[in-house]
Amino acid sequence: MSSRGFSSPQGDCGTLVADWAGRRPSGSLARLRGPALALSCAVLLGGCALYHRLPLPSHPDLVGQLSELRTQIPAIPGEAQRAIAVDRPLDIDDIGLLAVLNDPDLRAERGTLDVARAGLLQASLLPNPSGSVSYTPILGGHDIVPAWAASLTEDVKAILTYHTRKKSARFQLEQVNADLLWHEWQVAQQARILALDLYWGGHSLSLAQRQLQLLDREVREVQAATQSGILDLTALAPLLAAKASAAQAVSSLSLSQLQGWQQLEGLLGLKPDVRFSIAPPSVAPLPADLDTLITHLPERRPDLVALQLGYRSADETVRSAIIGQFPALVAGYQWGQDTTNVRSGGPTAAFDLPIFDRNQGQVAQARASRLQLHEQYQARLDAADGAAKGLVSQIKHLTVDTQQAERAAAAAEAQSKAAQQAYAQDALDQRSLADFETTALQRRIEAMTLERSLGEARITLTVELGLGLPQTRIAPLGNSRKL
Repeated sequence: MSSRGFSSPQGDCGTLVADWAGRRPSGSLARLRGPALALSCAVLLGGCALYHRLPLPSHPDLVGQLSELRTQIPAIPGEAQRAIAVDRPLDIDDIGLLAVLNDPDLRAERGTLDVARAGLLQASLLPNPSGSVSYTPILGGHDIVPAWAASLTEDVKAILTYHTRKKSARFQLEQVNADLLWHEWQVAQQARILALDLYWGGHSLSLAQRQLQLLDREVREVQAATQSGILDLTALAPLLAAKASAAQAVSSLSLSQLQGWQQLEGLLGLKPDVRFSIAPPSVAPLPADLDTLITHLPERRPDLVALQLGYRSADETVRSAIIGQFPALVAGYQWGQDTTNVRSGGPTAAFDLPIFDRNQGQVAQARASRLQLHEQYQARLDAADGAAKGLVSQIKHLTVDTQQAERAAAAAEAQSKAAQQAYAQDALDQRSLADFETTALQRRIEAMTLERSLGEARITLTVELGLGLPQTRIAPLGNSRKL
């Protein structure tokens, strides 16, 4: 079986074939051996892995626009094959799927699946029989013949542990696949939360900039009033402080937006400074059957399933180590002829005497590894249960706070509109109007911040409950961008 990027025994096989080809018998013997030699060469070369170069990349593999991303989602159970449309504002769920399909780190992690497959292949192979041949030519004497001996043996202990080793390797392969699915979920969750933050963060930044403009206009008007002697400097001090605070908020939000875009671009495999529109987020409310979902977490959460598979693999390793307590046994058959032309043959066996090493070290290590996985699974299960219930409590609290903040923002905006009408009728001064407007903007920013926190908690809960994402891996293993 060939493997790209790794050396193989091709050199040995090639040398062997070359040696055979170099011996060119003549006459009828050559004609008889020709087809057999060609067939032997084909069989030997067919069974040898060949070396293929796998050069390292010489340039980044980032793309400059969404249309160059992998967008085709393979058909998964229960859903038809579809492509993500990138010519419109993207919703947060599609952004999460695009991250799964294109994240460079995920593409690198998928190589671990090939390593696990190679481990299963190796565990599926029995050890080769061992053969030995000796020939003793005649150096002198009369009425004697050359002596020779031959034997063929097989490791019986490796056969006894074959099934447990193979089952352990198969569980390891399934564990790697489940771990990769969990990593895909984590990447999708991170991309969805980043998209949610960027959407609300963009609106908050716009409101903060508008608030700063209002305060800047008010500061200029108060400064003009103080210079003309209408107001004293005490009226200017609180406005300058509010303006400085608003300017700091704008700067902080701008930096957060820049960092958020850079993180999202990294997950999507995009070049820096690529921007696209994000559709208004829509996050599902709390499920009605929360208790049932939390109870059945071990059946849906890929990380918990992966730990279960890892534990089963470790359990098979314990079985294999226990079988390995029996003495190593190599059995076979031998033939021979001595110098008096007496031929003999019979079974042969070689075994260890379990005096010092009775495989107790391997048994102890296997049991310790199994116990460690047992405790890791219990800890992860406890953490998953606690995180899910904690998020449910947070969501309920944030829902109430968000509703209150929304009502406060709506009331402040209504007051701001009334103040604008009063100002138009000369019933309100500019300073009071600015106060009403900045208060309304601040209340709206606070409501958006809570709305964003509520959305983040809901997205995180769907992942903690094992919901909202495909239950099977959707990303292909190939390196090509397009499907």
